[in-house]
Amino acid sequence: MNDTIRKSKQRRWSESKAHSSWQIFKIMAEFVDGFEALAKIGPCISVFGSARTQPGHPYYELTVAISKRLAEEGFGIISGGGPGIMEAANKGAQLGAGKSVGLNIDLPFEQHSNPFIDRDANLDFDYFFVRKVMFTKYSQGFVMMPGGFGTMDEFFEVITLIQTGKMLQVPLILVGADYWSGLVAWMQDTMLKHSNISPEDLDLLIIANTPDEVVQHVLEFYKKHPLQPNF
Repeated sequence: MNDTIRKSKQRRWSESKAHSSWQIFKIMAEFVDGFEALAKIGPCISVFGSARTQPGHPYYELTVAISKRLAEEGFGIISGGGPGIMEAANKGAQLGAGKSVGLNIDLPFEQHSNPFIDRDANLDFDYFFVRKVMFTKYSQGFVMMPGGFGTMDEFFEVITLIQTGKMLQVPLILVGADYWSGLVAWMQDTMLKHSNISPEDLDLLIIANTPDEVVQHVLEFYKKHPLQPNF
């Protein structure tokens, strides 16, 4: 056996095992705090998108308008709690007199709580996977604004859970045809062509461009489906 590997196994893995045992309690605490806080809020829509989008940008202002309209219809708005699109979502929630929730995570760059989150709904997480569970368990729909790797991760997480039946089907709306149409075309022309997805999988998502389109799709969906936690 390689000497470096042998020494690492003897020392670092033992230390890691001890640390992991205590880590379990931290993870449990984040789940308990998140479940208790979000279960009290009622039906919400999660809004995802880039932390780098600045106020005044068309997608920032579009996010404000969409979130405001959804809040006026009675939905709370959940964001990742940070700046950019997340801030715009929480701002729209407050303008629409709706519940404004932030699921914040500590990152070395770009992430800090925005000022538009309700004081009793500003939650902090150390673990991305716990935060994802909070998004997916209580959200009655997902509005995907333009974003980067994090937004793509969240989008594919949600569509995978719905596709595999691990959560209920809910509205999954990609906002901005200019931004998303290339990805959807690739799914159709490449993923579907290679039989890595089924044709009906593409029916799980819709592209919208305006607040009216987003709100109409959500309201039409819930004329036929109950509002309830996803799992």
